[in-house]
Amino acid sequence: MRPTAARPAEVREIGSVLVANRGEIACRIFRTCRELGIATVAVHSDADERALHTRQAESAVRLPGNTPAETYLRGELLVKAAQAAGADAVHPGYGFLSENAEFARAVQGAGLLWIGPPPEAIESMASKTRAKELMAAAGVPLLAPLDPAAVTEADLPVLVKAAAGGGGRGMRVVRQLADLPQELEAARAEAASAFGDGEVFVEPYLERGRHVEVQVLADAHGTVWALGTRDCSLQRRHQKVIEEAPAPGLSRALREELHAAAVAAARAIGYTGAGTVEFLVRGEQAYFLEMNTRLQVEHPVTEAVFGLDLVALQLRIAEGGALDTEPPAPRGHAVEARLYAEDPAQGWLPQTGTLHRFELGTTPNSVRLDAGYASGDTVGVHYDAMLAKVIAWAPTRAEAVRTLAGTLRRAVLHGPVTNRDLLVRSLRHPEFTGTPDAGAPGGLLLTGLDTGFYERHATELTDSAGELEERAVAVAALAAALADSAERTASAPAANDAGRPGGVQPGTRTFGGWRNLPSQSQSRRYAGPGGEIEVRYRALREGLEPVDLPGVRVSEAAPGSVVLEVDGVRRRFTVGRYGSRVHVDTAEGAYTLTALPRFPDPSEQRAPGSLLAPMPGTVIRLAEGLAVGDRVEAGDPLVWLEAMKMEHRIAAPASGTLTALPAAVGHQVEVGAVLAVVSSDATAQDDTAQDA
Repeated sequence: MRPTAARPAEVREIGSVLVANRGEIACRIFRTCRELGIATVAVHSDADERALHTRQAESAVRLPGNTPAETYLRGELLVKAAQAAGADAVHPGYGFLSENAEFARAVQGAGLLWIGPPPEAIESMASKTRAKELMAAAGVPLLAPLDPAAVTEADLPVLVKAAAGGGGRGMRVVRQLADLPQELEAARAEAASAFGDGEVFVEPYLERGRHVEVQVLADAHGTVWALGTRDCSLQRRHQKVIEEAPAPGLSRALREELHAAAVAAARAIGYTGAGTVEFLVRGEQAYFLEMNTRLQVEHPVTEAVFGLDLVALQLRIAEGGALDTEPPAPRGHAVEARLYAEDPAQGWLPQTGTLHRFELGTTPNSVRLDAGYASGDTVGVHYDAMLAKVIAWAPTRAEAVRTLAGTLRRAVLHGPVTNRDLLVRSLRHPEFTGTPDAGAPGGLLLTGLDTGFYERHATELTDSAGELEERAVAVAALAAALADSAERTASAPAANDAGRPGGVQPGTRTFGGWRNLPSQSQSRRYAGPGGEIEVRYRALREGLEPVDLPGVRVSEAAPGSVVLEVDGVRRRFTVGRYGSRVHVDTAEGAYTLTALPRFPDPSEQRAPGSLLAPMPGTVIRLAEGLAVGDRVEAGDPLVWLEAMKMEHRIAAPASGTLTALPAAVGHQVEVGAVLAVVSSDATAQDDTAQDA
């Protein structure tokens, strides 16, 4: 393709914008629109009827259905929604149809402004295979694609990657040749579900490379800005977790090379608007990965460093406005963390449920929150599990990292399990923080900042074991038990107040349930990070006294708040209980506990070998020919679930015989539902021995 120049657009003022998206990116775009006096229109699925982005927009249009394929991937419905609401422009956000050229053409064909690059530019880069051909012709270094049918052992490891879309969906690392066919099939299915396009390709997988990208912004008058670099190397399942700008530890020569390649890519396809050119960097060598023809999730770190509003600039460019000849100079450093409803200790499994409380607390002005959920919202099964992005800016990288880690540590998160603790530990890990070194590029030696970070450190970053941690959890469980005791006492009418409504009067301070026999203690059992915990305390005339926790003294105990003196230091514990789930927040960290009943419920007992659904979702596949009575081996994938646009395999926990198969393709299952039962060889041997 010959290099082209974008045609100057006619000036056209935007009065109302429909955001063809959901969640935090819709909320973020609405915020800029409100500041500019532009009316906002949301679209929502049935599942998102009460979602935060729906509530924040001035008007909203329903898209019947729940799944992305029924709703946010239906371009014709989105165009009709914009026309029905009287919008004169459409912003696609990221994901869904944001990089779909046909959708862009449909928007323009309806007489609406498209807030994005020309459809031809999207088309040039929409297929990563075609984009690589274009960049190769332009002389940009890249990793050449491989023919899946011709891959050999010598080519391993390889990466299977969706040709359309991004966000880690439709992406698989293959290290065993025998796994390639099934990984190709799984990637195709996941890509088709997320982007409506099942095309995938295979390329060499570069171990321990860094993911570095350049933000570009171009107008229709010939100006192209390269707005610095970002590092997005910390990834799980090929989805970014922590991003920062500028990318640390790069030489000046490499930075200039990346900027020049990004500008050349934008000019080659007549690009306008915001876009990102991504590279894989190892040492001083950079390889082109792809160009994302949209606003990136991590754009706030660039905004913080350059003092810009990229959405406002997208709107100005769409209206036909011009950029200044040169961008402003960068200043300081910014780091972003993606807060997900997921359990890193359980293979990053997405989590669902009510987000009872979500608060960052008191934060400096240099901290920004871009959220798609608020306190009281429900995290469902149909969409991405990202709750929010937290961004911190500071004059130096070390200060920005410290501010972000502290903000996340103090956040109040009551609801589904999140990756908050992993984020804090990652930000404080020596391989991420690096070592000051005057001889290293940028004065910082970074030996472990690469895409393999979580492969190497996931276990240690999610491990909550250790004597100190066990004692800390026990103290948190004691606080939970004392708060529960205070609440039950406060809600129970006092004996001498039986005729007075409400029993104990407001403001009365009580240590409930004291007994005359100091030898008798009360106990509570909880399931915690390291297993079951039992805490005991005595109710004496003088107050409450912990049992078997030396060095701990009760100072105050009230519903929702407990003050304990731990080894001579007063510490406040804030306690929130929602059913059996208990959240305990302290200045040192947060703990999630599950209150256990005194006597187990027999109806909740499961047969040994039961495979339980780890999350709500849809059964989309069973192992070929799978039937009751079949022999299965440990690790064999038996059932596939789809939830939050990701595919999850449920494998046999042990070798044995399949004795039950309640799951069927198309079934909607809740968390904890029995999908299959495998009678393990060990269980069968035990039963035979007992019978003998």
